[in-house]
Amino acid sequence: MHVGYGLITAQHHPNDRRSDVEIYREGIELAVEAERLGFATVWTSEHHFVDDGYMPSQLPFLAAVAARTERILLGTGVLLAPMFDPLHLAEDAATVDLISNGRLILGLGIGWRDEEFRGLGGADGHKGRRLEAIIEILRQAWSDDLVLGDRGGIYRYPAPGFNVTPKPSRPGGPPIWIGAGAPVAVERAGRLADGYLSSRIAPAGLAERVDLLRQGALAAGRDPAAITAAIHHPVFAWRDGDAWPVVRELARYMAWKYEDMDDARGSTARRLPPPMTDEVETQLRRRTIAGTPDQVIEQIEAYRGAIGPEGHFVARAYFPGLDPAIQRESLQVLGEEVLPKLAARSAPP
Repeated sequence: MHVGYGLITAQHHPNDRRSDVEIYREGIELAVEAERLGFATVWTSEHHFVDDGYMPSQLPFLAAVAARTERILLGTGVLLAPMFDPLHLAEDAATVDLISNGRLILGLGIGWRDEEFRGLGGADGHKGRRLEAIIEILRQAWSDDLVLGDRGGIYRYPAPGFNVTPKPSRPGGPPIWIGAGAPVAVERAGRLADGYLSSRIAPAGLAERVDLLRQGALAAGRDPAAITAAIHHPVFAWRDGDAWPVVRELARYMAWKYEDMDDARGSTARRLPPPMTDEVETQLRRRTIAGTPDQVIEQIEAYRGAIGPEGHFVARAYFPGLDPAIQRESLQVLGEEVLPKLAARSAPP
């Protein structure tokens, strides 16, 4: 099982007195540190028109990380594909793949916020079909063929076609993963993608999704073993005392902001969530892996059976607004005390 770090979002928490410049700089430094500590991947995430500055442009950020690193894989978790022009996306992704010497994982999703679709397009009621067309176009654009023809009546490219350059570092381009939770979307990943990225869910639920993934692959005549399964899940590792009081308010903000951004359209004021009820805190605590290194290891280990030995567990250990010293120390705990023990459990006897 491979372990990744993320999801870096560069959100500007209302109580964070730093500038956006400092927050983005910290995000890059954390990614560099994740490579030093031995993480397999580092991941970003994307949303648009959010008042706390939730990262809208992942590929420029990952290009900056690529220039500072040598080994770690760089993943978009996920890029909201229907809001991008496919040919421009093919160019941008190829550029990052070249800068990183073939380390980009292009995670794609369809999105869910109406405000984003109204602002950036793609809200024609056919988001899934649009995503499928984009994947086809990307792969053709990264080949030696010209992009030509009609893709499901959504994207039309007239003769003589378009030669998209430069080509990526790897023949065929970066692996394309699909992030999804709905059954039809998980099945789509099995039919079309090189990998599948789930958001947080219990191990049993993830196993069900991976089974759907395999069914989709088999129905398309593909080898399910060739499709990487992955999950990102909130994680906070802490050496001293109870980890939960250290991170509870920031874990609350991160989870609540998804509810808030769906309703707060056109908002220009960064807001804090309302006080947690006991019920909300109980649910949030149950959905967050927080504890000592050994406690964290046991909870991450529970996912190994679902994603398999080549799967990826992405520790969503980046909490917007967390004190930078605590953020870095928690990352070091993961890298120095959690990763080695997880690796030892993966090693053959």
